[in-house]
Amino acid sequence: MGKNLAGKSAFIVAVLVIFCFGIVGIPHGGLTQSIKDRIHLGLDLKGGTHLVLEVHVAEAIGSATDRDVARLEGDLQKAGVVGATVGKTDPSRPQTIIVSGIPAAKLSDARSVLQGSDYSTYDVATTADGNSALTMKVGAVRDLETRTLDTSIETIRERIDKLGVSEPVIQKYGLGENQILVELPGVDDPARVEEIIQSTAKLSIHAVTGGPYETDQAALQANGGAIPPDSMLVHGTGSAGAPDQIWLLKRVSEVEGTDFRDAQPGQDQNGRPNIRFNLTTEAGDRFYKYTEAHTASSATPGSMAIVLDNKVREVAGIQSAIRDSGEITGAFTQQQANDLSLMLRTGALPASISYLETRTVGPSLGAASIHQGVVAAIAGMLAVMIFMLIYYRGAGINADLALMLNLVILLGFMGFTGSTLTLPGIAGVILTIGMGVDSNVLIFERIREELRAGKTAAAAVQQGFAHAWVTIIDTHVTTIVSAMILFLFGSGPVRGFAVTLAFGLFANLFTAVLVSRVIFDTILQKKERGAALSI
Repeated sequence: MGKNLAGKSAFIVAVLVIFCFGIVGIPHGGLTQSIKDRIHLGLDLKGGTHLVLEVHVAEAIGSATDRDVARLEGDLQKAGVVGATVGKTDPSRPQTIIVSGIPAAKLSDARSVLQGSDYSTYDVATTADGNSALTMKVGAVRDLETRTLDTSIETIRERIDKLGVSEPVIQKYGLGENQILVELPGVDDPARVEEIIQSTAKLSIHAVTGGPYETDQAALQANGGAIPPDSMLVHGTGSAGAPDQIWLLKRVSEVEGTDFRDAQPGQDQNGRPNIRFNLTTEAGDRFYKYTEAHTASSATPGSMAIVLDNKVREVAGIQSAIRDSGEITGAFTQQQANDLSLMLRTGALPASISYLETRTVGPSLGAASIHQGVVAAIAGMLAVMIFMLIYYRGAGINADLALMLNLVILLGFMGFTGSTLTLPGIAGVILTIGMGVDSNVLIFERIREELRAGKTAAAAVQQGFAHAWVTIIDTHVTTIVSAMILFLFGSGPVRGFAVTLAFGLFANLFTAVLVSRVIFDTILQKKERGAALSI
């Protein structure tokens, strides 16, 4: 028994050393600083910004079908279907494309294109007026919405990482559809971070087909009272210092945010901030064909509008063909040029996002939360330890040692895993202390019953642990399952509570059963046979 007891004691000491290392790591800059580097504080303790953003996934669907409109026009022309009109006539149904004016002799050729593998994500039907309607399938819409939300999360995360914000929380927000939760602990400039996160950065370049107009009514009158289905009206300045005007632009962009390979801030020849960009190979070839066909010296000269955040920032004539690089000059400050370059480098958002909620936690509130939480934890632990000493006498020391080791294991686990400690996490620690005491109470009361039944101290300890074990497992497993459910379906602070509670319960099983048993066996080994047990 002595050899087995020594082995268990060595194992407990090894576990204690390992988790102490998890708390402090390799000490540097003092013990306090080492602990701070290992145990990360959450938003509610450190201070920072809490945001809830909504992704407008319908824009991604509209953009995808806009692209398919342009592609379908080309495919029909290649198939010899001339004179057909392709567009989206109902703004409330961005997932539907209408093909009208198909010559009767070309119906078969048109049907072959529409029902081909290139448009397998659409259901094709004939409308009451004889036109063909392509409606994106429900499954395809859902997949696109999911990809849009996932891409938005990754893009926002990359932007935040570029800004150097430590320990950010960026994830789906379970309380609403297509929403993102962003928590930024310890941000120095929350206003700038919010601006970067909320900005769509959906920069696109469109062909100008009309304008500028002073009002929407003037634009409608100039176009026969209706906007062509392949065009759209966009407000903007058109140049630095110009008043707000309205432009008629081609709905399908020539290039957009996802086509940009790199972007860097700079200055033009007049010292104004600008952005130098490079396009992907495919986008560069497409942009070259457009600009070459519409230069000032060509038969069909044209101009292009640079649209950012759904506003025209610059309208410029095309002097020469542009392939894979160019410059964007507008009414930018240097900071705006830097931020826009960052957004284009880290990838454009597939859809715009809007700001639903913000909560800012100041450092003073964070410090107060830490103080109150720590005071509550220490007070609760001291009260429990004193009660155990008074009520269970010598065995209370056993329980108190197990509780202290349980806390060391829990903090060491957080240090190893890089978990973030939140205020609900502290509540989880306090609840873990209560669960640890509950386990000791079950064991100690069972030992008392065995002693009252006339058994020796050794037999009472053995039977006490054996009978209490099943109850302890039952209570801990049910609570761990509850914590797992909270982790899976909760978010932010709720997950922090679930993590500390679940691992604290695992630590309880280790300390209440193994550590307490080893302490009892060590005491019994040193006592004379038949001596009373202080419990």
